[in-house]
Formats: sequence, structure tokens, C-alpha cells
Amino acid sequence: MRRLAATFIFLVSFFAHLCSQTADNSQAQKTILIRCDDLGMCHAVNIAAVQLLETRLPVSFSVMFACPWYPEAVEILKRFPHASVGVHLTLNSEWKNYRWGPITGTSTVPSLVDSQGNFFPSRSALFANKPQLKEIELELRAQIERAMKSGVKIDYLDYHMGAAVQTLETRQIVEALAKEYGLAISRYFGEVDAVGIYATDPINKVDSLVTKLSEVPAGQINLFVFHIGLQTPEMDALEDLNASGLKYMSKHRESELRSLLSQPVREILKRRDIRLLTYRDLIDSIGLSNMKRPSLND
Repeated sequence: MRRLAATFIFLVSFFAHLCSQTADNSQAQKTILIRCDDLGMCHAVNIAAVQLLETRLPVSFSVMFACPWYPEAVEILKRFPHASVGVHLTLNSEWKNYRWGPITGTSTVPSLVDSQGNFFPSRSALFANKPQLKEIELELRAQIERAMKSGVKIDYLDYHMGAAVQTLETRQIVEALAKEYGLAISRYFGEVDAVGIYATDPINKVDSLVTKLSEVPAGQINLFVFHIGLQTPEMDALEDLNASGLKYMSKHRESELRSLLSQPVREILKRRDIRLLTYRDLIDSIGLSNMKRPSLND
């Protein structure tokens, strides 16, 4: 009996120690969520997404269902069900000579469009036109409906250029739609935006990303947002109509893709102290009911 009792005490102590070690390791682990925006914007972005999807990295992809190339994006995502997919709610169209407008039709949402029937290039121009909340809700709902009917599992919502959450009233519309359709919202799980490589010189993006991934703190969800693409003649011709837009965006987008595919970055993402999550994972582990509105500045 004494031997049995001693064995039992040993086993209890061992498993308690093991659980303690597991908890310590979990706390020390760095959690990273990679979100790639603008899928469906054009063919070059879609094909870049294929290259990243083929790596099987846990990545979340946000699709612009208001853009002409969204059907191709849908067909691609059907081939890679491991990816978490979101609706990149779109109220802006920022490229010179390549514009898009509302899927509800310009006559249905006239306060959301310019004289050519396209979305405005910037948030400031959109809200200077005094967009009607009812029209914003109609258009965002239509984009979500298109996504839900596409045949791809939709997990979350986010917002192109921040326009859909520009004000408290528009944010409330997004929140209500997310609740109605049973979807998550990006940045509502306490994610902390990491300083990405968006504005980094294309030549230095790999080294910069290696450094940033290595330095992220543990104990929080570090959100990295990427804008990938391929440098093609069509993308070379894209010019952002916003004064704050980057020049030579095609070089930046291809460089972001190459950074994610690079061996140094892949080695970091495979480290034991790095945990890669998607929005589908956050829904499963945290739950939609535990989402919390971030600051309006986010």
C-alpha cells in the first residue's frame, strides 16, 4: 500500500509539473496572425495568393467582393480550404484608371459614389459627400451576401482603408452585420497591430520582416497585415490617387510576397516559440461572443 501511495504521489507531482511547464511554455510563446488583404482586386494579387497558399502556412485572406476579379479568388480559395477567409468590406476605389463601384448599383446608393459612379478614392472624399447610413448598410450587406453565397466558408469581416468603420455609426453597422451573419471582425479579439513592412523599401523587406517577427512580444496576438501581388505590367500601371499612397506599388506588393516566401522568414515561422493562428482559430478558441470593440483609432 505504501508503495502504491508513493507511486500515486509521484504521478500527481509529475503531471502537475508537466502542466506547469506547458503553461509556462504557452505564456512564452509568440502568437502571430498573418492577414493578406485585397484578394480579388486583380489577377496579379490572386496569383500571388496561390503561391502563398501552396506553402500551407496558416493565413487569413480578405477578399474584395466588390472587385471584378473576386470570382477567380473564390475558385482559388475553394482549392485551399485551410485558409481562413474574410470579406474585405469595400467603400473605396483608390487606383487611377482602375475603378470599381457598389454592387448594389449607383442608383441604389448614390451618396457612396462620385460623378462616374465609382467609389471615392479616399475616406475623406467619401465622408465629405455625406454618405447615408442606410446606403452604407445596403452596400455592405450586399457584399456579405455575395460572399456567403460564393461557396467559400466565410469567417470574418474587415474593412478596406478603414472606411466601413470610419465613425461610431458605421462601426455599429459592421458589428450588427457581423452578429446577423455569425461572423468575426478583424481586431475584435484583442489583436495588436505589429509594425509591418508596408512602407519599407522593397530591397529591405525580407530583413525587416525577419527582425519584426523575431521581436514581437509574447502574451498577445500580433497581427501582421500584408498586401501581396506580382509585378506585372497591369500592376505597374496602378497609381494610388491618395497622396499618402506608395509609389511603385507593384514592387512593394511583389516584395511582400517574396518576403513571406523567403527561407529566413519561413524558418522563423516554424520555430517552436512561434504560434501561427488564423481568424478561424480565434473563433474556435475565443468565440464570437467574446469579441470586443477596439478603440475607434484602430
